[in-house]
Amino acid sequence: RAMATSLLRVPPPQRLLRPLVVPERLLLGPGPSNVPHRIQAAGGRQLLGHMHPEMLQVMDEIKAGIQYAFQTQNQLTLAISGSGHCAMEAALFNLLEHGDTILVAINGIWGQRAADIARRLEANVCELLKPPGEYFTPCDIEEGLVQHKPSVLFITHGESSTGVLQPLEGLGELCHRHGCLLLVDAVASLGGAPIFMDQQEIDVLYSGSQKVLNTPPGSAPISFSERAR
Repeated sequence: RAMATSLLRVPPPQRLLRPLVVPERLLLGPGPSNVPHRIQAAGGRQLLGHMHPEMLQVMDEIKAGIQYAFQTQNQLTLAISGSGHCAMEAALFNLLEHGDTILVAINGIWGQRAADIARRLEANVCELLKPPGEYFTPCDIEEGLVQHKPSVLFITHGESSTGVLQPLEGLGELCHRHGCLLLVDAVASLGGAPIFMDQQEIDVLYSGSQKVLNTPPGSAPISFSERAR
């Protein structure tokens, strides 16, 4: 062991030999959020192997919890190991193929981000634009659906770059009438504003753990309707 240590040319960082100090901060932005003590305690429990039956039970319970939070009975409901941005990519990658048309409602940075990803997938990206600080009406959406005939509509429920909450009532029914899937980004809104996935006929819904849900970043709940699947 001493011989192996003598071969090291990069010494151990002195700062890593000291205890970690994380200052207390009151976090009042759209995320990350302060984590309740019971969630901190849960994160400090011992690890399980990914094939232990208890781990599979935890995963089933997480799925049931997401179904409750989303107000859905979709079987294809899970927590992705990644950020809300990762869930955005997962949704777009699984809904779009080369040449498919997507209509992206853009009134802030998250619509812009979705449009960028869809272009990298070589989808036909059509943009429905509103100035930052405004939201889309059903008439706005229907005009875009009639003009562009997309297979997917992307819209942000809680646009954290401006604080705008997008009304969702009637959009799912409107999309389905025009043969289109409704994809909703609820990263900054889930838990802070009412959302009813099945009732509002949302086909794909995703969120992030570190916003209103008050848990550490790195997990992204997502659900796909039977139509989307």
